Amino acid sequence: MKKNSSKKLPPAAQPTPEKHEIRPGQSVELLKELHILTRDGKLNQDSRRKLKQVYHLYQFIEPLLLKLQESHADISLVDHGAGKSYLGFILYDLFFKSAQAQSKAHIYGIETRDELVKKSTELAQRLDFPGMSFLNLSVAESTDSKQLPSHIDIVTALHACDTATDDAIQFALKKKARFMVLVPCCQAEVASALRKNKGDAVRNNPLSEMWRHPIHTREFGSQITNVLRCLQLEAHGYQVTVTELVGWEHSMKNELIIAEYKGTPAKRPAERLTEILGTTGLDGMRERFFVPH
Repeated sequence: MKKNSSKKLPPAAQPTPEKHEIRPGQSVELLKELHILTRDGKLNQDSRRKLKQVYHLYQFIEPLLLKLQESHADISLVDHGAGKSYLGFILYDLFFKSAQAQSKAHIYGIETRDELVKKSTELAQRLDFPGMSFLNLSVAESTDSKQLPSHIDIVTALHACDTATDDAIQFALKKKARFMVLVPCCQAEVASALRKNKGDAVRNNPLSEMWRHPIHTREFGSQITNVLRCLQLEAHGYQVTVTELVGWEHSMKNELIIAEYKGTPAKRPAERLTEILGTTGLDGMRERFFVPH
């Protein structure tokens, strides 16, 4: 009779810790506040999914923060349409918290709902996150607000509805941000302009069939809005990457735009943007999708 022998698994077969388990040093209280942990500090199936989504988003932003850190430690980040400041708190907890005693790095959450601004302010104080502050402003108002510094390193806007994403881009351009991280949402303004100008302006353009029917107008409007945004950013000297934010939102609004400032405005994207506005009947939107003169 053969003896039982316990064989060692080869390295590839060894169990590995899941990437979405809680990381060392993370604030358990914060994760409870964000409903990532249950009240008794446990991870159930739903909270594991949430934590996995958090890390998925973080993996896009962390490399940008590390790049900025190469030149200076006092990074400034503005999160537009912050809501409960979910993103800002996670970034601070995972990236900024460990060096907060030596650094003047700061995260600003911009939100129009005063009750959320107050709750976020109270939570930051309770967690002892001194490098966080929250302002009751619209994205447009924040551009000229004296409560924010003249230069910002990184600007985020996740699911900022309709024109708020464009306002965030204008904010970032004015503040000379090195990075932008944008997840656009429900772009109704361009779709409305497409519907309004379906007649003479596009009569001789066969591609206008792409927005002849209402449902196509809505979808095409969403797509062309993001195309125009990317061209605008390139025209202003940014290198643009467009990808899917898989796992963060189980919805069609899952497009992630990451832009890095490279310095030289590009002529060709500016020309393309102007051409598209002219051939789609969107000439009236040149002020929104402006390019360098």
